[in-house]
Amino acid sequence: MAIFSVYVVNKAGGLIYQYDNYVPRAEAEKTFSYPLDLVLKIHDEKVVVSFGQRDGIRVGHAVLSINGVDVIGKSTADGKDIMEYLKDSSNYPVSIRFGRARLSSNEKLMLASMFHSLFAIGSQLSPEVGSSGIEMLETDVFKLHCFQTLTEMPIRCELFDQNLKSALEIAEKAGNFGAGS
Repeated sequence: MAIFSVYVVNKAGGLIYQYDNYVPRAEAEKTFSYPLDLVLKIHDEKVVVSFGQRDGIRVGHAVLSINGVDVIGKSTADGKDIMEYLKDSSNYPVSIRFGRARLSSNEKLMLASMFHSLFAIGSQLSPEVGSSGIEMLETDVFKLHCFQTLTEMPIRCELFDQNLKSALEIAEKAGNFGAGS
């Protein structure tokens, strides 16, 4: 099983370190003629599908590239506004690549804080005295592991970054974390 991200959260629930170890994969790429038969909207500074699932394109998928040009937020890498570009019939046929967008920094902070809150609630609601809280959250597509340490770490530490990257490479080569992971 691959390691996709590492989050370090302090005792107060604040995100103090985050590292992504993956590149979001494109879910679908399709060439469209005018008019576009999907409904797109801007959500959290990204252009996402709001209606019209088809051919592997799902509601919530973000536009990742247009005609091979990467998308950054609401614009292409060369500065064109996506919504305006797709309204112009002279730009068709157009090839659009869709997939899960990377989380913004704000979304990462929010998710780390939410997970810390769930962890704290789990610790308090446990019928066992001295429960360590959530150790693993499992879904059908991923496992979220929670490891606790007694030490604090500086905000940025090159040695930590190097050791983390080495550990991730070793874990990828090993293929999993042990039985049931």
